[in-house]
Amino acid sequence: MLARIRPYLPTAALAFLIFYFGFHAFTGDRGLLSSNLRDATLAAKIAELNKVRIERQDLESRARLLRDTSLSADLLEERARSLLGFADPRDYVIRVKP
Repeated sequence: MLARIRPYLPTAALAFLIFYFGFHAFTGDRGLLSSNLRDATLAAKIAELNKVRIERQDLESRARLLRDTSLSADLLEERARSLLGFADPRDYVIRVKP
């Protein structure tokens, strides 16, 4: 019986490999059917990148105001009070747990 099946073994192995790689081409992590998930992930990452860029620009502008060449008195006072833990008598202080 093995003698009758032996000529078809290479063809069966090749068909199995084609099926295996074809199946994973459609359903794998980078397959054709997961393109919607990749697009949604990309959109979420782009939104996160834009948020981080805006935050970075804000931090850069605040750091620029603290330099010696262009010192902002208001920002300097705000940072000093924050670091030292002082408050103006006219300020309302609301404590929140970190």
